[in-house]
Amino acid sequence: MISKLSRAKGAMAGLAIGDALGRPVEGLSPAQIRSKYGGVEDFLSQNPGGSDDTEYAILTGRALMKFGKSITSEEFASYWVEKVCNQTEDFLGAGFSEMAAISNLKAGLKPPHSGRHIHAWSDGLAMRVAPIGIVASGDMELAKRLAIADGQVSHSGEGIHAGVVVATAISQAMFGDSIKDLIIASKKSIPENSWTSRAITKALSVIEGQRDKDALSLTDHLLESVATHHYFYADIAPEAVSLAIASVVYGDGDFVSTVRFAVNCGRDADTIAAMAGAIVGAYVGFDAIPEHWRSAVTEVKGSCLAFTKGMSPIGLAEELIQL
Repeated sequence: MISKLSRAKGAMAGLAIGDALGRPVEGLSPAQIRSKYGGVEDFLSQNPGGSDDTEYAILTGRALMKFGKSITSEEFASYWVEKVCNQTEDFLGAGFSEMAAISNLKAGLKPPHSGRHIHAWSDGLAMRVAPIGIVASGDMELAKRLAIADGQVSHSGEGIHAGVVVATAISQAMFGDSIKDLIIASKKSIPENSWTSRAITKALSVIEGQRDKDALSLTDHLLESVATHHYFYADIAPEAVSLAIASVVYGDGDFVSTVRFAVNCGRDADTIAAMAGAIVGAYVGFDAIPEHWRSAVTEVKGSCLAFTKGMSPIGLAEELIQL
């Protein structure tokens, strides 16, 4: 029996590990990753570290700890104003959606208006909702409500749909649902005719129909199905979330296989792997994650969000489970 604490720690560790593994190959195609590294199997740096993905998840988690499960979008926004908007250091690696939201908040806009901008459909919400899935453990409606409340600070439309999918998937993983059941449940939490839902359907079709192919070539087929190559960057939420969900299904409950597959998808590799790692980490629990990976993500560097420097994703999980 996997405890809720182990699942919570697994979710946060999984997010941070996926972020750190994928960060060096962010923006590369699967072919470029194979050419340069032959495929990513472990950390590519002697001093691995995460990025904005982990630090924004800590932002969401700390807001939840301050305001509790009844937190509103206005309270999420007030926490951004308190902890982020006054930052004088550079926001290294910050996404376009977050920077637009910060600008809107500084101008006095409040949710949902702060989240209505030209990059509102990025994966910036989906990357940070692991704490929501932990707190909502097994309560899909709570996971959905909290994801929307958090999302309205910086996103709208597909950006929020994608965040809801990841939050509800982690919530169901915390509850012990099977991989198949948690994917079905999370997909049902958003409109069937949404871009995010259609992209997930396409990605799952590739995984289910081509399992006989090796992992690295399978990533090529996935990208042919869901990638938006005509856009200048790969942080499009329906694409990234569908690849993360496909990675979870491909790994079928194996943490290492899931996260490696996600990283080798390339594109927004750190975010894809962070989302997949959070879902499967909640499913398998903390002890099922390799120790040398767990020990590499004990604290964040604050490279994007200065206030998070020295904070522990795993320590945050221990606090969140109390909610």
